[in-house]
Amino acid sequence: MTVSVTIEHTERSEATTTPVETPAPRRRSTPARLALGLALIAAGALALLLSVGVAVTLGPADVSLVNVRDILLNHLGLAQTPVRVSEDAIVWEERLPRALVAAASGAGLGLCGAILQSLTRNPLSDPYVLGVSSGASTGAVLVGVLGVSGGALGLSGGAFAGALIAFGLVVVLARYTSGGTSGIILAGVAGTQLFSALTSLVIFAFADSDETRGVMFWLLGSLEGMRWDDVALCAAVVVAGTALGLGSARSLDAFAFGEDVAASLGIHVARTRFLLLTLTALLTATLVSVAGAIGFVGLVLPHASRMLVGQRHSRVLPATVVLGAVFMVWVDAAARVAFAPTPLPVGVATAIVGVPVFVLLLVRQRGRA
Repeated sequence: MTVSVTIEHTERSEATTTPVETPAPRRRSTPARLALGLALIAAGALALLLSVGVAVTLGPADVSLVNVRDILLNHLGLAQTPVRVSEDAIVWEERLPRALVAAASGAGLGLCGAILQSLTRNPLSDPYVLGVSSGASTGAVLVGVLGVSGGALGLSGGAFAGALIAFGLVVVLARYTSGGTSGIILAGVAGTQLFSALTSLVIFAFADSDETRGVMFWLLGSLEGMRWDDVALCAAVVVAGTALGLGSARSLDAFAFGEDVAASLGIHVARTRFLLLTLTALLTATLVSVAGAIGFVGLVLPHASRMLVGQRHSRVLPATVVLGAVFMVWVDAAARVAFAPTPLPVGVATAIVGVPVFVLLLVRQRGRA
């Protein structure tokens, strides 16, 4: 049985009046549903491996899937198969790190979206509702255009610092509002608008044409020039975030019914909410600092996962991680080859794919209302 909960709101937007599907607490998983969920996740993991392998073969230089396998085994020390040096460089130094960062970004942003939608009981929440992306953009622009760090921070470092400052501002603003989920949403909207305005102001006032072009391309999401250091950083934060998210699955199930219900089940509401919000902010800040602003992944993928595996977060979170990774690998591959040799910003590609899916979700929600 599923129930619909009308979101408490202080504004008259559709976002806060859209009913949220929440899990029924008394519903128990049947062996058939559990087996189906595990089978879907296993199939998703296999699809991810195949997606990364096939995506690496795509591009101007012709590289077969067998060559990709041989190069990977060579670098892992499991084989000594002769391969061309040029193919090895293309696969190992360019395409494979890029595909893995794309997978990590999709997984992490999807995970953040699933957690935020449960905490805020708002189906339209995603990592950007906290203003973290806008803060990261402002930090990157200050470093790239004004050089405020004096060279101590790169573009990514500035983005990370800006994201953390934005999150801190949202937390402070939320404490001076209702302090509840609606207060966090409103504080996130205010922070997003503030940092977006600051970013535009700095670009308008100080950037020349070349700087404006470079910063705007990065702000739209870019996976150009990914290195193995980026892969290690993104993979580490996504694995840690997934583990913490799964450890909080029961709390997220309870939050879907409201804070009072969660408290009645013995959950420390304020502490749990702060920890999970901090987790999503740090995870988003890290991914944005590496790959730029990528929208719609955290918004759309959690809904797709719920349609596949049900409402419980013990299944929704891993399914969202896998689906987000597969989604981003293919979107990035399409963005890389569609207008080759000029790459399309991956944030533009996710928006092109995500907006129609988002509209379908809204129509579906309205049909159930």
